[in-house]
Amino acid sequence: MALVSLCALSVLLLRECHLAQCSQQDPSPSVTAGKHPNLSFPWSHLRLPRYILPVHYHLLVDPDFSSLSFSGSVQIEIEVQNNTNWIVLHSKGLNISKASISGRNSTRFSDQPLPVLYNPPHEQLGVFSSRVLTTGQKYFLYLEFKAALSEGFYGFYKSTYKTSSGETRVLASTHFEPTSARMVFPCFDEPGFKANFTVRIRRSPEFISLSNMPLVSTREVSGGVFEDLFAPSVRMSTYLVAFVVCDFKYVTATTSSGIQVSIYAAPEKWHQTHFALEVAVKMLDFYEEYFNIRYPLPKQDLIAIPDFQSGAMENWGLTTYRETSLLFDPLTSSVSDKVWVAMVIGHELAHQWFGNLVTMEWWNDIWLNEGFARYMEFISVEATYPEFRVEEYLLHTCFAAVSHDSLNSSRPISSAAENPTQIKEMFDTVSYDKGACVLHMLRHFLTDEVFQSGIVRYLRKYSYTNAKNQDLWDSLSNTCSEEDFTSGKHCYSSEQAFKNAYLFAGEHIQLTAMMNTWILQKGIPLVTVSRNGPHLVLRQDRFLRTVLPSDPNWSSLQEGYLWHIPLTYKTDASSVIQKHMMTTKTDNVYIGEKVDWVKLNTDMTGYYVVHYEDGGWEKMTKLLSQNHTALSYKDRTHLIHNAFQLVTAGLLPLNAALDLITYLRSETHTVPLLEGLGYLGSFYRMMEKRDDLELTNKLGMYILQFFRGVIDRQTWSDSGPVSERRLRSEVLSLACHLKDPVCLQQAQKRFKDWLQSNGTLNPPTDVAETVYSVGAKGDGGWTSLFYTYTTSLSEAQKRQIMDALTSSGDTTKLQRLLELALEGKDIKAQDLSSVIYMVARNPLGHHLAWNFVKKHWSTLVQKFQLGSFCIRNILIGTTNQFTTKEELMDVQLFFESIKDEASQLRVTRLALDNLKKNVHWIQRNLGPLRKWLNEQIK
Repeated sequence: MALVSLCALSVLLLRECHLAQCSQQDPSPSVTAGKHPNLSFPWSHLRLPRYILPVHYHLLVDPDFSSLSFSGSVQIEIEVQNNTNWIVLHSKGLNISKASISGRNSTRFSDQPLPVLYNPPHEQLGVFSSRVLTTGQKYFLYLEFKAALSEGFYGFYKSTYKTSSGETRVLASTHFEPTSARMVFPCFDEPGFKANFTVRIRRSPEFISLSNMPLVSTREVSGGVFEDLFAPSVRMSTYLVAFVVCDFKYVTATTSSGIQVSIYAAPEKWHQTHFALEVAVKMLDFYEEYFNIRYPLPKQDLIAIPDFQSGAMENWGLTTYRETSLLFDPLTSSVSDKVWVAMVIGHELAHQWFGNLVTMEWWNDIWLNEGFARYMEFISVEATYPEFRVEEYLLHTCFAAVSHDSLNSSRPISSAAENPTQIKEMFDTVSYDKGACVLHMLRHFLTDEVFQSGIVRYLRKYSYTNAKNQDLWDSLSNTCSEEDFTSGKHCYSSEQAFKNAYLFAGEHIQLTAMMNTWILQKGIPLVTVSRNGPHLVLRQDRFLRTVLPSDPNWSSLQEGYLWHIPLTYKTDASSVIQKHMMTTKTDNVYIGEKVDWVKLNTDMTGYYVVHYEDGGWEKMTKLLSQNHTALSYKDRTHLIHNAFQLVTAGLLPLNAALDLITYLRSETHTVPLLEGLGYLGSFYRMMEKRDDLELTNKLGMYILQFFRGVIDRQTWSDSGPVSERRLRSEVLSLACHLKDPVCLQQAQKRFKDWLQSNGTLNPPTDVAETVYSVGAKGDGGWTSLFYTYTTSLSEAQKRQIMDALTSSGDTTKLQRLLELALEGKDIKAQDLSSVIYMVARNPLGHHLAWNFVKKHWSTLVQKFQLGSFCIRNILIGTTNQFTTKEELMDVQLFFESIKDEASQLRVTRLALDNLKKNVHWIQRNLGPLRKWLNEQIK
């Protein structure tokens, strides 16, 4: 970054300035501690200067639950890279009462408080020293501060839980990622400023405190106040620092390598911690073996926080979780809840290596953390719990990425992000899901062995430091400098390995060039296939669902897009999976005269959509109807997904996609069944909201007739393997929603049994949500469910009940739920975005939810912060229910009314793109859907 001379300072500072790295003043800084009228803030950039590096923080935090505030101090050992008079670091909302600087002999530079200047827009403070801090020397910056405990979900915030007797208890927990450590103590709050941390926490005797490292000692400091000292941490970024003060209980066990693993939860939820303990121990053992790197800390605590905005957070040695992501109640949690807990723990523990041990240089590459952790969820759970069949879930992860990435408002995986709002928005589908799917493609391209050895090399080489995209490609390509090689650590010589290249399908592949097409440009390729005798003729375009090829903007939106696509395909002539690297706009592949059908993107290991021209889709439909087992269940699911995506893009008639899934009468595998059922169910819910009673009824009748056999095979139990249980949940939920008499009768019977047992006889967990939803249709049932919601100690059950409560046909009840969630007492504020989304799914609630968002927009932003995933979910969850031009105009007008905030948010463009896509779908497909249904239902 550019560094220029500092203006408008005192004569003293002007004399010193040629020795310091300084910058232009900010327009409106403020001076608080140690006032000095002649000083102006010395730095104008969002990113901190690099002339001061933190080495070790000594942090003391003293929370006061009676005043809901905290005070503390931090002594930061710093290393000076260039002569300067200024230390610029981050602070947000902190009242700094004292600042001093001392040398290595602990002698303070001044007996007077040092001037401290604030630059609130950039969340920075500057400390001025009249003595020059000299290059190469180490100093100690000491600051005292105080602030209120945060009311939101960032920084050091208050959380509460209720006991079974109705008593409310308070605790305090931290959440710093991405830019909230600065809300708790002054720090160099960027991922590149790694340092060691020694933490001390004060507490009253009824509480315990936890932090990243093990407790070393406890001493009484005064009148029943205790101070816990924790061991110094390894080198890490500020966003990974964590501490909790609570009265929780825990279970503990030890991994095979001696790491102590503990699960903490509210005392009355202690019995729900045992599955998480089993998972965490298995996961740490697995990762140590897979990464071939010991977990570097002596312990790993996992704690369920009652108020938590995201799913979980990977703080090193103290991972924090939403209760639904960590606790499993055998009486009320479903098998899907169980899989979810395992996946989230797998994600957070993967971060202990990907993200914590090796951290991205800057937030533009957050995918290096999140994409890897999302992908490792599948690898780790598949290895430790093969019965969960999580490879079936990976398909849906990639489908979600395709859905997002085929809108023009998507972004490249690696994108510019500077301010906190932009940084928060990086935690999205692109970083997580697309990142995971691109890694999945890369793993299959390189082979498991090469991929694994490459990421081990990456983790070893960059341990305790920061990395960028290129470092990963170099590690996967065995590329290194001569210095790296002679050190004997992580590399092969250039004679032993291709430099940035692999031998693939007979071609030398430039790995960096290939991966840059996936990381540095947005969107997803569409590979169009046709036959020319013994050849496949291929063309790649950018796949867009919002713009048709006939649109005048089509050419400009396609310009410059080209991917290096590792194609795979299978034919009827051979069971061998064929490979071909496509690096040009058009290409052709010889397959032979005798080949009848070709299926591209085998098992969807590649991240691209396939379109079969010249009768190709008819061949696929015929193959599925005559011999669907000729293709794997993944290929069958992929065909269904691609067909309906192409319908939305205007490249395939709706009747062709609907004809394709008629084979599902013969399908026995859960995943393609759920994919086809999912599309039909989504069409039904879309029609419901349009008040087109005739079309809605016909579609519902068709679904019930078509899937009659599947519905009738379902049992109202928790028996069978995971896949069967997932299918049962989805099929019965839709059947009851479609008012299938048999389904309603079974659900009503079980709801009546539950009511009469006074809640002691729980419905089977896999169908509990359906049972509650049917029961909630009556006033008495709704009231009983709401009471159970407010008293239940199972978050899994509460989630099931809330889904039921929001399905009510009474708009007064729906409005009440929204208001209660906003209030945050009976329904916690952490669940507000989910309640809004659930109400919006209800045909009677979609406008209700949207009007609620418009009315309370300022409050929602205050609660969740602009750019957070909750704000994103609220805007997408409400607007994606709309299908008319009038609704589109209403959303546009609202975004215009909040344009100062909307202009900072990528999600507003995404929401409008999504809504336009819905409007176009209705315009093109409503008539064909009506016609097709009339042909099916005589």
